Amino acid sequence: MRHGPIPGSSGHVRPLTLLGDPLLAAPAREATGFGPPLARLVEDLFATMYAARGVGLAANQIGEGLRVFVYDCPDDEDRRHLGHLVNPRLVDVDGPAVRGPEGCLSLPGLEAGTERFDHAVLEGLDVEGRPRRVSGTGFFARCLQHEYDHLEGRLYVDRLEGWRRRRVLRRAGRTEWGRAAAT
Repeated sequence: MRHGPIPGSSGHVRPLTLLGDPLLAAPAREATGFGPPLARLVEDLFATMYAARGVGLAANQIGEGLRVFVYDCPDDEDRRHLGHLVNPRLVDVDGPAVRGPEGCLSLPGLEAGTERFDHAVLEGLDVEGRPRRVSGTGFFARCLQHEYDHLEGRLYVDRLEGWRRRRVLRRAGRTEWGRAAAT
């Protein structure tokens, strides 16, 4: 049974920031204010993530350069992980590096095999400034690393090399949003 409001139910769906926007390539700044504006941002992140059918979303993907992300993501055992992190730090990754399909709401419709560690641990704060530690394995670890990369100014395509990178960027250039970004 769920207690409390559904995440995102009071949020507004915002436009997504797409590949080519300089905000996605810049490290996000620390969130310093814990109060209603930050709570609204988290609600907007959830609302936008759900509307776009994603499993995670970072603040810079909706035009806010703050170190905040949300997630509603299963792990490999299909256990649901729901939450958010403010000012996260990646404190540990381990296990094998696994190449798996990865997409991004800032590159809609595209994906590529991307290597990620099978286990990740992040520490940060919740929307009220309380410490949080989140640990994930499998697909959820991939999600945590992906969203953390956004806050560092990296996209999954930045982890690709050679033909994999060229293929995704070529496909992006053929999309309507990719052509618009190039002009």
